[in-house]
Amino acid sequence: MLTRVFIVEDHAFTRDGLRVAINREPDLQVVGEGRSAEEGMEQLAYTPADVVLMDIGLPGMDGIEATRQIKERFGVRVVMLTVHQLETEVLAAMTAGADAYCLKSSDPASLLLALRAAAMGSIYLDPQIAHIVLGQLNVPGETQVQLTKRELEVLRLIAEGLSNKQIAQDLGISLSTVKTHVEELLAKLSVSDRTQAAIRALRQGLL
Repeated sequence: MLTRVFIVEDHAFTRDGLRVAINREPDLQVVGEGRSAEEGMEQLAYTPADVVLMDIGLPGMDGIEATRQIKERFGVRVVMLTVHQLETEVLAAMTAGADAYCLKSSDPASLLLALRAAAMGSIYLDPQIAHIVLGQLNVPGETQVQLTKRELEVLRLIAEGLSNKQIAQDLGISLSTVKTHVEELLAKLSVSDRTQAAIRALRQGLL
């Protein structure tokens, strides 16, 4: 079965290398390319694809927001490609709907594995970052927590990387109220920071 791959990457040299590596594989084929998120989504409207290989650091709209919109509009599987190993970025990407996360520094075999895993409906984390995320997910004696509707809204925005001030503006509430919600969330989830809170929420299916 042939998997159709669409590349969204602003650097021509990287884009060319990805195309060559992917097209060498008999079960993978690059069917389109975009130099920005906006260009990619415009082309995806008339270019059938099974998997989008998405760079995070794009000019204009970033890859995380682009992933969110692509999942909503086209329902296509997305593999995130980045130079970063930041836990907050990985978390934001997965929350946006990314099906796989791969580092640009990884060997080509990892990228191909990510593409194939995504095409099959599986979740893939690059080995270089998997141990970081999974280490935080492994909470002994973890129990399911109950959150209010407002707490879930705040938690979702935390996972998207928004600051307290941005959350207050987005929800139309005071900054002090946001701070109170964040403190209560950390206590309920038995974690010490925002990243751990969002990761545990993902583990329990709260987001």
